[in-house]
Parts: sequence; C-alpha cells; structure tokens
Amino acid sequence: MSAVTQSRYAAEYDAIAPQLPGRDLPWLIKQRREALAQFSAGGFPSPREEEWRYTNVSAIEKKLFKPALAPASGPIDKAWLDAYRLRDAWSVVLLNGRFSAELSQLDGLPEAVSVLGLAEALVKQPELIENYLGKAVKDSEHGFVAFNTAWFSDGVFVHVPAKHLLAKPLQLLHVVTEADALATTRNLIISETMAQAEIVETFIGADSAYLSAAVTEVFVGANADLALYKLQVESEKAYHFGGTYVAEARDARFSHHNFAFGGLLARSDIHADLDHASECILNGLYVGSKRQHIDNHTRIVHQKPYATSRELYKGVLDDRARGVFQGRVIVAEDAQKTDSEMNNRNLLLSTDAEADTKPQLEIYADDVKCGHGVTVGQLDEKSVFYLQSRCVDEETARNMLTFAFANEMVDKIKIRELHDLVLGELLQRFPQQGVEKAWL
Repeated sequence: MSAVTQSRYAAEYDAIAPQLPGRDLPWLIKQRREALAQFSAGGFPSPREEEWRYTNVSAIEKKLFKPALAPASGPIDKAWLDAYRLRDAWSVVLLNGRFSAELSQLDGLPEAVSVLGLAEALVKQPELIENYLGKAVKDSEHGFVAFNTAWFSDGVFVHVPAKHLLAKPLQLLHVVTEADALATTRNLIISETMAQAEIVETFIGADSAYLSAAVTEVFVGANADLALYKLQVESEKAYHFGGTYVAEARDARFSHHNFAFGGLLARSDIHADLDHASECILNGLYVGSKRQHIDNHTRIVHQKPYATSRELYKGVLDDRARGVFQGRVIVAEDAQKTDSEMNNRNLLLSTDAEADTKPQLEIYADDVKCGHGVTVGQLDEKSVFYLQSRCVDEETARNMLTFAFANEMVDKIKIRELHDLVLGELLQRFPQQGVEKAWL
C-alpha cells in the first residue's frame, strides 16, 4: 500500500474519531485503536497475500475517499431508490454509510425484534453489542476488515429473539450518492435459537467513483434458519468490498445467495464456521463486462461432525472482464461424517475475458464425503447451431444460451420480488428481445 495513502488515513483518524459511533465506550475505543494500528502496519491487502493473489487493489490506494461524518444533505432520487426497494418487505436504508430513519420503512416490525442503526444500538444495547462485535471475524483476517473496524461510521443491528419468525424479508439497502465517498458500514445480525428470517443486502450507487467497505457479522443460533441474499449493482466506477462472516451453532441452517453485477473492482468474502450437524448453502452469480474485476472468496470450516455444505458459483465474463473464484473448504480433525460439495462454472464470451478459479479442500478427518469441480469455457457451438436451425439468429441464440446458464442461479431465489429484480438486472445484460420473449 502507498505510504502516503496509509499515513493520510492514519493521520486523519484522530480528527474523525470523536465523530464515530461508540466514542464513549472504552472497549470499542480500544478495539478501534487496535484495528487502526493493524491497518497502519499492513494497509490494504496485497497480491503478495495468497488469498488476494488475483486481485490488486492499488487503484483504491491511489484515491483518498472521504467518510460521511454527517447525514447526507440535499434530496435523493426517490424513484431510483424505490426501483431497488422491495415493496413487500421491511427496509433499512444506509445512505453514504449512515442509517437513515427518514428513508427506512420498519412499520409493523414485531416488538421483540430489534432493527436499528448500529450507532443507535451502541447507545441502547452496548453490552449486547460488545458480546458479538468482532467475534465472527478478526481484524487479522486482512486489511479491509481492520479498516472497517477502525472506520465504520454506522451500520445495522438486527436481533431476532429465540423462536421468532419474521413474516416478511428485511432489506438492508446500501446507497451511495456522493463522489469520492467512503461508505464504511458494519452490520451485526443475531438470529437466536429456533428463529427464522430472510435478509436481503442491496448495494447501489450514483455514477461516480466511491468505495463501499461493508462487513456483516452473522450469528445463527441452534436450530435457527437464516437466509441471506446479496445484490451488488453499484456504479461501473465504484470500488466494493463486502465481507460476510457467519458463526453457526448446532443444527443451524444458513444459506447465502450472492449476485455481483456492478463495480469497477468488487470483492466479496463469504466465510462460515459450522457446528455439529449444521448446514450451509452458498450460491453465487457474477456477471462482468468491459474492464470489470469481480472477485469472490468463500471459506467454509467444518468444525464438528455431521455438518453439510453445498456451494455453487457461476460466472459470465465478456469483453476484458476478469472473474475470480477462490473457494476453500476446511474439515477439522473432529469433523467426522462431513458432507461437502463445491462447484464453480465459468462462461467466457470473449477471448479477452479471464476467469481465475482456485477450489481447495483441506481435510483432516478420515470419514468424510467431499468433492469439488471447476469448468472454464465458451458456449457449445453445437447448441448455437441447433437454435439457428430453429430460425433463431446467431446473436440471439448466443444470448439465450448464456442467459440459460446464468438463470439457474436466479431461479434459486425464493423471494419472488427479489427474483424479479435480479432477473431484470440480468436481462439488461442480454437485451435482445428474443431472450426476453423466450424466458418471460
């Protein structure tokens, strides 16, 4: 990392620290200072680190992004916002990294369920936050996590008590409207024993360069069921880091569906630690064009016996886009009877597009069932010819086959309104009328 950039962030920290949430909590001040020291020493991740070998964030280092220390001024395009807001859902809006009560819609939320800005939660429930913040992921994970811990300006705190069911999805809508903004959010999601919820993270932004750096820690209690969706359709000039770190208790069920369409450079981490007989499903679709760089890094750790994990990621890459998938499954010595499967499929639409994929299995137990598979290739010319023989022109035929390849992941979305929203985003990338008529 550039020493100038690094020292600039560190030098400005003392000036902004009094304006960050939790400034009266000694434990959080200490946690932030330790994270800042770690970031100051190591900076943002480097390709020299094995898990970042395919992604160079030096472009981020060349810009000095500014955190939002006060609520956004000026009007926001409500039509644009509502285009991404789920109507049949509760919604929380994070505007330039800060919770917006005015734009959020939480009417009718069950009284026992807590959904509020993290800054407010640090005032109202500091002891509960202290018990969880930084427990699903350590700042030593890499520089972006340390950076987030030191700099987070707000976020969302979600607490679903034991045996409670959220009747509607909860949407966390991350919105950036300012150029050169730094939207550093920290989310904390706690789903207690036998609770059930669906949560949707959506990232959108204005057509400008900015940095979204979001960390979400998730705790799924015993026999709880949590489904988390992520839709990232940010500006083509934007930089994005989103880390989701999950701790599952015994018999917990967690699923994550990740759709990455936007950003000039976007990186997603999804890491899950599994307990006895817990389940984890990770699905993902990344679609890149022009000079986009989209990186997905997953890690599933089977810590105890009888846990199950399934993972399927697909990538569609055109022009000079580059897609990265690094999937890692670790089976601990005590995790006998583990059942794990991981697959990554990539479709290249251009000779200049690139897919880097690295699946890894680390198995330290002897009674397990684990496997992985990877493919990188282009469209099957026989399938293209078959459609052409049915009076479909070549361009539409190729788009139809590409869409069919990607649409498998969209069909896994169980929330109908979100399914339609993601489908619309996908169709924008295959605009020929023949595709739309064939699938709608």
